Amino acid sequence: MVCPEMHHNAHHLPLVLLLAALATTPVVASAQTLRPELSELSFTIRQMGVPVTGQFKRFSAQIQLDPKRPADGRVAFTIDTASAGFGAPEVDAEVPKPTWLSATTFPQARFQSGAIKSLGGGRFEVAGQLTIKGTARDVVVPVTLVQAGTRTTATGAFAIKRLAFKVGEGEWADTGMVADDVTVRFKLALDGLSPL
Repeated sequence: MVCPEMHHNAHHLPLVLLLAALATTPVVASAQTLRPELSELSFTIRQMGVPVTGQFKRFSAQIQLDPKRPADGRVAFTIDTASAGFGAPEVDAEVPKPTWLSATTFPQARFQSGAIKSLGGGRFEVAGQLTIKGTARDVVVPVTLVQAGTRTTATGAFAIKRLAFKVGEGEWADTGMVADDVTVRFKLALDGLSPL
């Protein structure tokens, strides 16, 4: 004989289990949309001591971030290496060649986040791995988010060593001609990010 109270509890057990599962399931933020036409990705080198800035014209990003739960977020960035240029045709013809970015062999550079943490005030630190010409290096990227309506702008800059990625080989490995340090800057327009 089944006790009515036991029967009542058994009837509602699946609901209890469902609620418990939902309570322990991490909330994953919906993906954000990058607006490439409103975004910029540039790099600055020093040639014979003079700063020269170039841009990547084609890139994409897969971003999934809740600013209130940054540790659960993910950022993946893909850059078309053949789209790099300084705006000078004779120089731009050299950039995709094997000595520099070797765009035929390595058509894409990639960044994949590993850990994201909040520094407060809309500032974040994104640690991850940057891969250029088949060489991966750990980098830490500072990011500042500013929101206006439904649009979020993410900006930041970080430095890398070009020779660590074999960018500028042979005679161009001479850092007296082209410095080893490269500063990467970005401004990314994003739709769909949750409020800060």
